[in-house]
Amino acid sequence: MTTPGTRPPLTGLRVLDLATLFAGPLAATLLGDFGAEVVKVEHPTKPDPSRGHGPSKDGVGLWWKILGRNKRTITLDLSKPGGRATLLRLAATADVLIENFRPGTLEKWDLGWPELSAVNPRLVLTRVTAFGQFGPYAHRPGFGTLAEAMSGFAAITGEPDAPPTLPPFGLADSIAGLATAYAVLTALAARERTGEGQVVDMAIIEPILTVLGPQPTWYDQLGYVQARTGNRSANNAPRNTYRTADGTWVAVSTSAQSIAERVMHLVGRPELIDEPWFATGAERAAHADVLDAAVGDWIATRTRTEVLAAFEKAEAAIAPVQDVRDVLADPQYQALDTITTLDDPELGPLRMQNVLFRLSSTPGAIRWAGRPHGADTEQILTELGLSRAELAALREEGAV
Repeated sequence: MTTPGTRPPLTGLRVLDLATLFAGPLAATLLGDFGAEVVKVEHPTKPDPSRGHGPSKDGVGLWWKILGRNKRTITLDLSKPGGRATLLRLAATADVLIENFRPGTLEKWDLGWPELSAVNPRLVLTRVTAFGQFGPYAHRPGFGTLAEAMSGFAAITGEPDAPPTLPPFGLADSIAGLATAYAVLTALAARERTGEGQVVDMAIIEPILTVLGPQPTWYDQLGYVQARTGNRSANNAPRNTYRTADGTWVAVSTSAQSIAERVMHLVGRPELIDEPWFATGAERAAHADVLDAAVGDWIATRTRTEVLAAFEKAEAAIAPVQDVRDVLADPQYQALDTITTLDDPELGPLRMQNVLFRLSSTPGAIRWAGRPHGADTEQILTELGLSRAELAALREEGAV
């Protein structure tokens, strides 16, 4: 957490978060974690759907508590004249505006880049959509699931004889959220040199391709198409999950040759090291059946505690396969304060993931969890200079 006398590095940055669900709002959350003032703008009667995603407690959505942290919340109907005018007043005070409407929606409300940059030439307009702002799919509705399918992720995930597998969480959205935060900071760095803002066009289908590695280049140069291999790797072995004697699972990786050799000594099969095919990761992967049997048989006769201790003593790479209960009890995560606790006015003590990384001099912090829908509307608009009469007119119009 921030210590007295320190200022988070993004202090003074103002971000308007008009996006819904995950990629755009996550980017705003990441900026808010390191000091940016984030104003979450939601429709008066149709709040961000993430408030209702997943389990809730006492009617309070728990996912929103994380995604909405460090954000003040207001409501505006941008399709109303008063809502449009108020957003332009807000944009004049902001550094960044993040939105994820379908291309053309802001323009339909006369809130496109010409109008926004006219009131604030230094604004960074960040547009997060499934397919980007142009191209044959640009106007299609889309979610992260489609990116996970289109990118090749699902095609290489799962067992060889099983269907392609989608992740049970927002993987593509989360990767795009991280990439969007990076894009915003890059645009702000450019603004320091030019004095002018610009438009960021983030397509959710693109960042996931980056983390999938060299598949396009492999295909371009070799015609190679990566197949589904389950938990195995085409680049090294043994690499898999293995069941222990007490019914738990561990994951073993041997990306380095020296680690593979240590594992073979540990499991009592040093003769395999002398096989000609053991000398390279790819050749070991071609003999994964033999190596998996050697490692799996040894692990199957020992408890997870015994296995982990033996691998650590041998300086071989291993980790337990943990569910969320294990994560919360894990001593390394505890030492890092990866899951931290804050006091929430609605729910009391509340645990969630901490800020993404640690800075030694200007750390980030979770100042508060996600706030109720529209909780700060009057305060923010009053700070903006709206009079009581103007606020009343907005309410009468249904714009807030």
